[in-house]
Amino acid sequence: MTIRYEANPPKILPNINKNESIEKFVEKIKTISKKCDAIHLTENVLGHERVSPLEIGKILKKEIPDHPITVSLRVRDKNEEEIKKFVETCIVTNIEGILILMGDPSQSKSQDLGLIPSAVVSNLKKKYGAKIDLYLSISNKPNFLKIGKKIKANPKGFMTQVIQNIQQVQNLSDNLKEFSIIPIILFPSEKNQKSADFLGLNLEEYNNEFHKLVTETYKITEDILITSPNDFNGLREYLEKNW
Repeated sequence: MTIRYEANPPKILPNINKNESIEKFVEKIKTISKKCDAIHLTENVLGHERVSPLEIGKILKKEIPDHPITVSLRVRDKNEEEIKKFVETCIVTNIEGILILMGDPSQSKSQDLGLIPSAVVSNLKKKYGAKIDLYLSISNKPNFLKIGKKIKANPKGFMTQVIQNIQQVQNLSDNLKEFSIIPIILFPSEKNQKSADFLGLNLEEYNNEFHKLVTETYKITEDILITSPNDFNGLREYLEKNW
């Protein structure tokens, strides 16, 4: 059974020391890793340029070697050769899994190269499927009749959009029994209000049911990913008290 923490690597900003940002970030991950089982590193969330999850992953593999690391790989702005190098670096670094996703449009307006995540997974499995786990993203309430390409790609499993209730989790689990399901749950905090608004969540209602949602989801899937983009300390305190 696994509780994962989703971490957004530091943004690359002018007049900000990149090495110092990485050092602070790694220390935060080492702290929260004491209360979670695995770490998921995102790539350029909302299209903002950030330190590569590969760069962070290499460091974390040395600092917390017993914690599995998964990373996101956005294919929107990468060609096939770049994707191949990314995957091979993950394998060499002993990163356990990759979430293949389209990714948000780049803030730097880089070209969309038109690759489709399900097709990318299909191609990668032929060469690397035995060496690393490959995941696809999925809606929290998908139309199961319209995800044939994702099913046919045969990933290790699916990481969901942020779930809103336990019924969504049960529905995904019931309809995708042959796959690992990793539901994403947003930590309800005033600091995460902007994220909740973006997702259409009523934060007060979500907060009232949060712990129950976490524990019941955990029972169903035995694997959850908790995200808290703007409240690290709040989530750390929650995990320390409850897990």
